[in-house]
Amino acid sequence: MMTESSQRPNLRQISRSTPTSTYPSERCSASEPRLCESMRAITVWKPESRATSPSSSVLSGADGLSRAAADHVRRAIAGAGGAIRFDDFVAIALYGEHGFYTRGGGRAGRRGDFLTSPEVGPLFGAVIARALDAWWEELGRPDPYIVVDAGAGPGTLARAVMAAQPRCAHALSYRAVEISAAQRAAHPPTVTSLAAMPEQRLTGVIIANELLDNLPFRLFVNDGGWREALVASDGERFVERLVPVCEPRTCLPTSAAHGARVAVQEAARTLVENALKVIQRGRLIVIDYCTTTESMAGRPWRQWLRTYASHARGAHYLSAVGEQDITVEVAIDQLPSPTHVTTQAEFLRAYGIEPLVEEGRTAWQQSAAQPDLAAMTMRSRVSEAAALLDPKGLGAFSVVEWRR
Repeated sequence: MMTESSQRPNLRQISRSTPTSTYPSERCSASEPRLCESMRAITVWKPESRATSPSSSVLSGADGLSRAAADHVRRAIAGAGGAIRFDDFVAIALYGEHGFYTRGGGRAGRRGDFLTSPEVGPLFGAVIARALDAWWEELGRPDPYIVVDAGAGPGTLARAVMAAQPRCAHALSYRAVEISAAQRAAHPPTVTSLAAMPEQRLTGVIIANELLDNLPFRLFVNDGGWREALVASDGERFVERLVPVCEPRTCLPTSAAHGARVAVQEAARTLVENALKVIQRGRLIVIDYCTTTESMAGRPWRQWLRTYASHARGAHYLSAVGEQDITVEVAIDQLPSPTHVTTQAEFLRAYGIEPLVEEGRTAWQQSAAQPDLAAMTMRSRVSEAAALLDPKGLGAFSVVEWRR
């Protein structure tokens, strides 16, 4: 989401091996695989206590709750015996029957809830089209050339890519994957619209632009040792409860300050692993704001776990269920080791954003006396490029690449 700048990870600090973690001595019992015996509630956050340290501010009130989504969470909590994992909570809040994305919310764009690179304007898609052409040539011009747009939203990127008329267009089979039926309904007729990722082997490219940050994740807190944060119900409010770590988590830092928090992104790793199994020849491209697990543990959680609604920061993540986006920076070290990592700015320059901007300037100068819509579109490339390359904004996003 295009908002406050994300901290770019120091890639030299990303280890391809995983450190040994420390764990509390308690373990889950066979009869209670998720709720360990020593479950206990942690500090309740109240609206009047905003000065409380971030590590202990874990609860917000019921104001603004989407009743249907909140009731769904309560039913899940009751069915689980008193608490659910944090990833289960996020899954319901975002993708449940009344979730933020499922109900038709979670719209990208200037009139939606957040702005991603494709919504800045068509320039981003034009550069992606150039990259697709280059990769098509590298693969020997396969036909069909399958491109999977994972988390396609309303199809903004797909429209821009097709409008750019890439050389590979005659071989291109563009598949836009989107879980929301409301978003799929907006997909252009030139693409194949899917509700789930394809499972058949393919030659081509899978692109996930700002998708991994929206996948459900587990939450761990250092409280005399790493403990897992579960979500429970306390009347009209949701609270966190800490339980001992039930299984080894090698990604957890061996040392961290008391109250430090870390997201464990199993769903993101699984998506990457499954995508790589599908690609017979080609690339997986992930574009997102990224970090490392160590960096998460060393920073206030509000810097890497955020909520958004209507282009503004939202409420605490346990409130306004179903009414706000929940997003987390992607820990690259928790994913399979990538082939290459760069910034979005470097990636866009490598695939020709600057010649496209110059082309736009020239077209505008030639049509400035009697500008038409095409000339205005060309003119906008200058401002679009400034946003896409901004080193304190979208330009600092990571482009993570796996090749097969």
